Amino acid sequence: MHPRLAEDLNSLPDLLDAARKLAGEALAGMPDRAAAVPPGDVVRAPLPLDGVGARAALEAFSQRWEAGFAASAGPRYLGFVTGGATPAALAGDWLTATFDQNPASGMDSSAQDLERETVGWLAELFGLGAGFSGAFVTGATMSTVTGLAIAREWLGERAGVSVSEEGAAALGPVTVLSGSPHSSVFKALSFLGMGRSALLKVPTLPDREAVDVAKLAEVLGGLDGPAVVVANAGTVNTVDFDDLRAIAALKRRYEFWLHVDAAFGGFAALAPQHAALTAGLDQADSVVVDLHKWLNVPYDSAVQFTRRRDLQLRVFSNNAAYLGEIGETPDFLHLTPENSRRLRALPAWFSLVAYGREGHREIVERCVALARDLGARLDGSPRWRLLAPVRLNVVCFTPAGHVTQDRIDALVRAIAEDGTTFLTPTVYDGRPALRAAFSSWRTTPADVERVFAALERVAAG
Repeated sequence: MHPRLAEDLNSLPDLLDAARKLAGEALAGMPDRAAAVPPGDVVRAPLPLDGVGARAALEAFSQRWEAGFAASAGPRYLGFVTGGATPAALAGDWLTATFDQNPASGMDSSAQDLERETVGWLAELFGLGAGFSGAFVTGATMSTVTGLAIAREWLGERAGVSVSEEGAAALGPVTVLSGSPHSSVFKALSFLGMGRSALLKVPTLPDREAVDVAKLAEVLGGLDGPAVVVANAGTVNTVDFDDLRAIAALKRRYEFWLHVDAAFGGFAALAPQHAALTAGLDQADSVVVDLHKWLNVPYDSAVQFTRRRDLQLRVFSNNAAYLGEIGETPDFLHLTPENSRRLRALPAWFSLVAYGREGHREIVERCVALARDLGARLDGSPRWRLLAPVRLNVVCFTPAGHVTQDRIDALVRAIAEDGTTFLTPTVYDGRPALRAAFSSWRTTPADVERVFAALERVAAG
């Protein structure tokens, strides 16, 4: 054994203590850490030859990199709908690395059973019935890829071809319809060989990001064959919801696969006063949910759900002698693009066990209340203008007066340099804007006060 490895093995408890101390100090300082750290010039170090051991590696990380890490796990990071890991989820993530299980195969441990239990809990959380199966993936983008891959196979089934066997070319041109598609949908269509141009945007309701269901019906009625409809349970800019029940009802007249992007908006199901927004989610054919957003587990973690596991298996099955036979309950390696992966379910399992439905409901309701608080403050300021109602946990706004993209870009930089908060730019209804997304379990009303003060300070500039 290499002497450095042997030395670290012999002192492993002390090394873990040192890592715990470093992590504890970072977490204790998270409320005061800069929400964003604008990147600077970094000189790459040479590849280590002999190595210095884990203790010295910890010191090197502290000296060279730690100060440049953003407080994305903190209470005032409002970009990218990033939840900070709950204490239980963090503990689960540490144990994920400790046990280093590969849950993609069920041949050697009970890790798959833990994941199936967690997927079942999540399906119940979102009101999905027993007809749905699911698996963990890296994030909403890969969940979308998986769902649309199953949809592509369904289109092949309708056309009498097996896309998984014959390729996307055997299917020919496809039609995908959506009102306000997330950018990852285009990426998935490109990845799957259906092409970005397959997506046709359907008009939305006035001053909304929700699709006009009557217009959707018109487009469906004019098609020669089946299609894929991508609906939203929470859009990026304004957390607008398509009328999922009305869209699902169109299936009685038209043939289409209903894929619902519920990456973070699906968590509205946890809050009684917002749950009606997700009505009809259980009528979808495939569903996207991102867990490193509002479930507040560490990156990377998401889940995909579908009604058609048979088609999913047809797309992703991996036949090899060393993998054994595919049984009635397929291993996860036969259901998603990955053959092997870490046990992403464990942090989610820990957080659900630790805080339950009610604990996560409280996070959702608090984030919504805080978003509305910031929205009301901005609406009352002469320096800012809300571009849409605060429907759930995202505030979409812009500076008062004439606004250019250059102005927004300058504000994003200034906000990041201030360090109090971090926001991302967007474009809403053709207007350059900013968006603040609340999803962290750490955020409090005092943080909203600090965020608003920083925005006022930057705007006064």
